[in-house]
Amino acid sequence: MAVSFVQRRFMSNALQKWAYNLSGFNKYGLWRDDILHENEDVKEALKRLPQNKLDERNFRILRATQLSLTHSILPKEQWTKLEEDKLYLTPIVEQVIKERKEREEWNKLY
Repeated sequence: MAVSFVQRRFMSNALQKWAYNLSGFNKYGLWRDDILHENEDVKEALKRLPQNKLDERNFRILRATQLSLTHSILPKEQWTKLEEDKLYLTPIVEQVIKERKEREEWNKLY
């Protein structure tokens, strides 16, 4: 029995939501980009982030830290949903990495 495109799409979305919820960070109100490992590229991207976005990120991280210290999570209606989770930092990180690689290539030539 063949599975239709719509059924595959639904199964894919269901699996994606299941994996997202299984990760657990959404129970603290965090977004995917909030939990990026802060290497040099991410630190540079954070410097380029508009102040209001940086403030929102810091609030989410501080709230998550407080929740973790008290061994609690947000009420379920306040959990971050996959549909609401926007990649606000990833495009900037990708640009920083691209620029760094271009600099490295340039420095190899000279």
